[in-house]
Amino acid sequence: MTPKAPAPPPDNAEWIDAVARIRDHADEEAFVALFRHFAPRIKGFLMKSGADETTAEECVQDVMATVWRKAGQFDPARASVATWVFTIARNRRIDILRRQRRPEPEDLGWGPEAEPDQETALGLQEDTRTLGKAIAALPDKQRDLIEKAYFGELSHSEIADVTGLPLGTIKSRIRLALDRLRHAMDRT
Repeated sequence: MTPKAPAPPPDNAEWIDAVARIRDHADEEAFVALFRHFAPRIKGFLMKSGADETTAEECVQDVMATVWRKAGQFDPARASVATWVFTIARNRRIDILRRQRRPEPEDLGWGPEAEPDQETALGLQEDTRTLGKAIAALPDKQRDLIEKAYFGELSHSEIADVTGLPLGTIKSRIRLALDRLRHAMDRT
């Protein structure tokens, strides 16, 4: 029995058709073809960018699951399938690096901390009220993203997954909201 030679990779038109079949019919065969072609390439890309094998494999699984879930968001007028898939992989890699670089919490001191003086406590309460009002005054779209990012502790990519919004839109809205909050707090 002689080993089968691998089939030549399909051109972009065939990949576009595969993504459309996944989007329209949840076509597992089309997904398997995409997975077999892109998974090893994504893993290699991630490992060349410094990921260890285990992290690269986990990231590949996440990227391909995103391809399955987000096939409806692919726009062939904006990018090739390969560009779209590798952009997802690049963004996942950035998310992983950010999580790895988060600072560790400082060591907690032993015993109870000293109570803040009354002036400090009142100032903190006033700042909290001002911030609450400023958040409430934000446009709904910005407030929703601020709440997801800071109260829900979601990364920008996780917010994109939840909302379906482009990552750039999320970053822009959060940046605008933070500027508004900063100005509101500076006025007090």
